[in-house]
Amino acid sequence: MADPLRKMHDSRPRIRQLDETAINRIAAGEVVERPASAVKELVENALDAGATRIEVTIAGGGAGLIRVTDDGSGIAAEDLPLALARHATSKIDGSNLTDIHSFGFRGEALASLAAVGRLTITTRSAGEEAVSLAAEAGRLGKVKPAALRRGTIVELRDLFYATPARLKFLRSERAEAQAVGDVIRRLAMAEPGVAFRLGDATGGEERVIFRVEAEQGDLFDALHARLAAVMGREFAENAIRIDAPRDGMHLTGLAALPSYSRGSTSQQYLFVNRRPVRDKLLIGALRAGYADSLAPGRYPAAALYLECPAEAVDVNVHPAKAEVRFREPALARGLVVSALRHALAGASQRSATTLTAEALTRAAPEGARIYQMDRPAPRPMSYQNPGFAELDAPSARFDAPQQGGDESPPEDSPLGAARAQVHENYIIAQTARGMVIVDQHAAHERLVYERLKRQREETGIAAQALLIPDIVDLGAAADALLAEAETLSTLGLTIEPFGQGCVAVREVPAALGEVDCKALLNDLADLIEDDASAALAARIDAVLSRIACHGSVRSGRRMRGEEMNALLREMEATPFSGTCNHGRPTWVELSLADIEKLFGRR
Repeated sequence: MADPLRKMHDSRPRIRQLDETAINRIAAGEVVERPASAVKELVENALDAGATRIEVTIAGGGAGLIRVTDDGSGIAAEDLPLALARHATSKIDGSNLTDIHSFGFRGEALASLAAVGRLTITTRSAGEEAVSLAAEAGRLGKVKPAALRRGTIVELRDLFYATPARLKFLRSERAEAQAVGDVIRRLAMAEPGVAFRLGDATGGEERVIFRVEAEQGDLFDALHARLAAVMGREFAENAIRIDAPRDGMHLTGLAALPSYSRGSTSQQYLFVNRRPVRDKLLIGALRAGYADSLAPGRYPAAALYLECPAEAVDVNVHPAKAEVRFREPALARGLVVSALRHALAGASQRSATTLTAEALTRAAPEGARIYQMDRPAPRPMSYQNPGFAELDAPSARFDAPQQGGDESPPEDSPLGAARAQVHENYIIAQTARGMVIVDQHAAHERLVYERLKRQREETGIAAQALLIPDIVDLGAAADALLAEAETLSTLGLTIEPFGQGCVAVREVPAALGEVDCKALLNDLADLIEDDASAALAARIDAVLSRIACHGSVRSGRRMRGEEMNALLREMEATPFSGTCNHGRPTWVELSLADIEKLFGRR
């Protein structure tokens, strides 16, 4: 009886060398995933050729047509056939793969595109006549004379026609066109000195999707203008400048204020040596830099540019070159985190324009605008006669340093002079240019939090013993909280077991004053259960944040004028005071012009 297994092994497959066309199509599967990948490779080639103007035209989401026109150095006629060969490049000599200063270096893109579509290259280098070369499904034609003033035009039609199975995996034309636009925008952000234009010729008539001209000026002026054009002027108006060198690395860019947060990561752009990347280490560092400043579910907006020696980073990690690997990842991460923290701390007194705009939108009167022919000049309010009873109201406890008899707080201070407290929660202050509204609880919560962190780093958090220990019944949550008793004691909170499910609180942080121990411990128990997998440092900061929340000035507590001014002055001196520990804004600014708009004066 014949053995079916033995029969299968009788005809062993032979090993054979694949032909060049098959090799190129396999390589194309890695290099060119979709039309956006092809656009990226072609535009990067143009940038490597020194182009100052790049125009891209697509049709059918890029699957029907991709045309990239540049004014770069062009390709010599004798090198044109070699440009379509695999692993042929002018950018490296192969001797050192760690010293890469160009976008491309593998020499795979043009060969891959020629293998899966209909590719035509028309080019002219300095001192030569223009030439053209066509390739279809990997088959090269002959070099022919052409007409072109300078640079290169690469036209790719019917992408993936030679590999029709790949076409089934493409998304809609609209989605593919959006992906192409995202690629162009990222490369435009990487090169502010280059003009870019993207057009869509689907249906015959071309319409412009995106266009930016080359930016002039120094690094930050050009970068600011380009980011305003790509990410929007609202981002640029609410962003702070990042400029931080360390140990051979240099981080620059713009990062938005915490109050200009987004609902997704769509406005996070990272560049390493001008190369757009999606690197997990840098994304994590960006998130860590905004720790304690954003509300849950909110994400920072930023465009960060990390420059480092070529040998300090490996860009040859992924075929698409979108991932990198640092020789010293801790150095790169530390630079990003510390630079962001330092910049955000220095910008605590800036109020996001989005908050002002939203306040104006909500408060804008309905109906026809009132025009006033004669508008009297505004008169400054008198500090001696504020006109609000709240300034004479009984005080709530506030631990900030007092002003010591200052009868006239300076209105030219960033947060101005307190004029009133309304609804026992909001402080109204007059500034030289308008007014600010401060959420007293949110603001004091941040101040207490930063004060506790500062004590922890410098001398340790001072504890205050309770005359009578406070016994709190936590039920099943008591065990989880008691497991963290040692950590809590370093934060000024001393707890001990007291029978089944109960905890005795013997000491609380001295900075908090009177504390509702039951509410505090219940809150901490919930936090510890929710963040059981978080890193120790992050958990300690989270615990401190909750402690600060329970020790801050509460809504509904009245404050005297000098206490409100003391709060404003400490806010001005405290980093990150523009947002509370949970990421909510602590104050909103309205300029005099904004206020006049509300009353139809402008």
